Amino acid sequence: MSHAHFLPTLAVATLLLTACAAPDTSNDHGQARAAPAGSKHSMGGGMMHGRMAVASLTPTPGNNVRGLVMFHQMDGAMMVHARVSGLKPNAELGFHVHEVGNCASPDGSSAGGHFNPDGKPHGPQNAAHHAGDLPALKADALGVADQKFMVTGPTIADGPLSVVGRSVIVHAQADDYTTQPTGNAGARLACGVIASH
Repeated sequence: MSHAHFLPTLAVATLLLTACAAPDTSNDHGQARAAPAGSKHSMGGGMMHGRMAVASLTPTPGNNVRGLVMFHQMDGAMMVHARVSGLKPNAELGFHVHEVGNCASPDGSSAGGHFNPDGKPHGPQNAAHHAGDLPALKADALGVADQKFMVTGPTIADGPLSVVGRSVIVHAQADDYTTQPTGNAGARLACGVIASH
């Protein structure tokens, strides 16, 4: 990676880390599990401690979707903070961790299928689901999604449930959380490899 591309990415990552420590003002639209204020899982009120990982999303050809996804390990859960731009305005889009940490193919297919070490069916957070099934991204009128949510199961820690070394994908359509094994979420608009930070 050239220094010209690395410095803006580093600056954005620093800003996102700062934003992760800010109070959460986003609407969870009924899918993400927000942490209660003052709990050990509270998303505001100071810097996060513990393990973190980050993925820098780059668009697949013909798309403009890009952003950063931060993963923070917390007591018994993992907080995901996604800040993504270039989305279709006011759209809900599928968002998943995929098995392989490789975004080299033009269509993002090198990332493989959804991360599913337990062999569970695809589904929403409140039912049996892949470890890589995440709540949908919800873009605002400007095509930007800035969301924080908690998930249980996947982790940043070493082991079979670790997301580190895998990929995160933004899809072109909403996830129906029913169609197996993909949720009928469509093409891959952006891909990023998750790296420990």
